[in-house]
Amino acid sequence: MNLQQLTVFREIMRSGSISQAARNLHRTQPAISASLKTLETDLDMPLFLREGRRLVPVPEAHYLLSEAKEVLDRISTAEQNLTALRDRRTGHLRIVAMPGPSAFLLPEFISRFIADRPEVHVTVATRSSPQVRNLISAQGFDVGFCDLEVLDEPDRLFLNESMTCNCLCALPIDHPLAAHKIITAKDLDGHPMGALQPTHSTFSNTQAAFAAMDTEFKIRVDMQYFLPLFPFIEAGQVCAVVDVLSAYSYLRSKGDAARIVFRPFKPDVPFGYSILTPHQRPLSCLAEEFVDRWRDWVKTQLKAWERPNGET
Repeated sequence: MNLQQLTVFREIMRSGSISQAARNLHRTQPAISASLKTLETDLDMPLFLREGRRLVPVPEAHYLLSEAKEVLDRISTAEQNLTALRDRRTGHLRIVAMPGPSAFLLPEFISRFIADRPEVHVTVATRSSPQVRNLISAQGFDVGFCDLEVLDEPDRLFLNESMTCNCLCALPIDHPLAAHKIITAKDLDGHPMGALQPTHSTFSNTQAAFAAMDTEFKIRVDMQYFLPLFPFIEAGQVCAVVDVLSAYSYLRSKGDAARIVFRPFKPDVPFGYSILTPHQRPLSCLAEEFVDRWRDWVKTQLKAWERPNGET
C-alpha cells in the first residue's frame, strides 16, 4: 500500500466511480482501475462490490477511507510546511548577541527581516561575548553575534565570520573638539576618558594609541560595554573611543535628540565583530538567509563609517 494507491482509492470513494476519479486525477481510466486492483491485492481483500458499473464500498473500505484521509492530509500539510520553510516564510530563528547590538540595532534589523513573514518566530537572547560563544558551541542557537575579543583560538563547535573596523571618538556635541574632522590621541591628552574595562583588548589598544603619541590616557569611567558610557559623554564628563555599531546604535536610537558626535580617531584602534553559527548543526534556509543579510548589513555600516564624519 502506497500514497499513490491511497490517493486513487480516496478519489474513487469521493466520486463514486472509476471514470470520474480518472477525470478528477487527470489520469486514464485503465490506470485508475489497475491502481485499485493492486491495492486490493496488497490488502488481500476486496474494497468494493461490483454491481454492473456501480462500485459499492464494503465496510472495510469506509475504515480505510478514514485512515487514508488522515495520512494524505498529514502529507499535504507536511508538503505545505516544507514549501513555506524552503521559501523562508515560516520557521524559528534563535539568535544570541552581545548587549550593544541586541539593545537596538539587531531588533530593528530583525523587525525588517520578518515584516512580510508573519509565520516566523524569533527568539533573541542577550549575553556577554563569552556566553554567546558558549551557547553557539552548545548548538542551541542558530546565530550568535559578539565581539572578537574571545575568539583568539579555533573552535570546532562553531563557525566564525569576522569583520573589523577602526573605533571612533565620541564627544559631547558642544565639546571644542567636535568641530574637528579627525580626533587624535594628542587632542585628548589628559582629558577625562570613558573606556571598556582593562581586561578588554580595546582598552589596551586605546592605551597603546595614546602611548604612541606620548599622551596621557586618563580614565574616569570604565564599563563592561560601550552603551552605558554615553550618558557620561552627553553630560560632558568624559570622551571615549568606541566601536562603530555602538555609535550607530546611539544615533539611531536618539535621532534629532542626539547629544554626542562621532569622529574618526587616530592612531587606529581596531575593533572586531564575529558572526557565529553552530558547526555540528546545519542552518535552516531561513537562518542562512538571515546570516547573509545581517552580514551584508553590518559590512555596509562599517564601510559607511570609513568616510569622514561617518556620513552614510
